[in-house]
Amino acid sequence: MKKAIKKILLVGFILFLLIQIYQPVRNIGQAPSDGFANFYNAPQQIQNILQNSCYDCHSNNTNYPAYSYIQPARYLMEKHIKEGKEELNFNDWTNYSVRKQRNKLNGIIEQIEDDKMPLDSYTLIHKNAKLSDQQKVEMINWLSAIQKQQNDR
Repeated sequence: MKKAIKKILLVGFILFLLIQIYQPVRNIGQAPSDGFANFYNAPQQIQNILQNSCYDCHSNNTNYPAYSYIQPARYLMEKHIKEGKEELNFNDWTNYSVRKQRNKLNGIIEQIEDDKMPLDSYTLIHKNAKLSDQQKVEMINWLSAIQKQQNDR
């Protein structure tokens, strides 16, 4: 019985080592402020919130923690990043139509108001990414002001 357990552990360890070979391409590209924040001339405190709580999953430049080099954590991270960028990519903001920008602004506000972003699974590990009540108010007020400007056009 002990031999069978040792063999299972050995095979498991070898499989764990083998999956480390698979390393998806990292999401490292242009600076995250090249799109959304520059387009709206975001104040520094808003840029800090975006950088700290949004850009890892919603831009072309992720800040990877040490555990991201280990599979399967890396695979799960890349999956979340891909899904996040498909939903909203702040770097691509200027490529969005005005209608899409308005819809995305509405969505961002709703996500913040409903405490859906940043994801709980993200803030579980990245405690500093969780938005304080004050940060939520700052973001919502700033985004609402942008909405008003767009609606006045």
